[in-house]
Amino acid sequence: MTLTRYFTALTVLATAPAAAQHAAPAAIVSELMTKPLADYPAKEALVLDVVFPPGAVDPVHRHDAHAFVYVIEGSIVMGLRGGKTVTLTPGQTFYEGPDDVHTVGRNASTTKPARFVVVLLKNRGEPAVMPAQ
Repeated sequence: MTLTRYFTALTVLATAPAAAQHAAPAAIVSELMTKPLADYPAKEALVLDVVFPPGAVDPVHRHDAHAFVYVIEGSIVMGLRGGKTVTLTPGQTFYEGPDDVHTVGRNASTTKPARFVVVLLKNRGEPAVMPAQ
């Protein structure tokens, strides 16, 4: 399953059935690079390009990884369970740890796309994204 399909599936799960008729557009996720990390056995780096169409919203999820986000275009709203929600603009960064639950992830605009790059340092062969409660 591609990452785009996975995010789409998570979005459908997060919005169905009550909000199914008002489901937000899904993120478009493209894998840019995967690289085993020889100095860190069983670890790899995964680089993703993420585009949030206008109004896009991520479902609650987590990464069993260190995730470093860099905003390229537009503005995104991010938040972790127990943390403060922040709005990020181009050039700003965000970090998610392996135990964090990503409770807020959305495009701040309903009219303009947003784009960011995510670098994940994760266990080799493990999924990049997992659903969370």
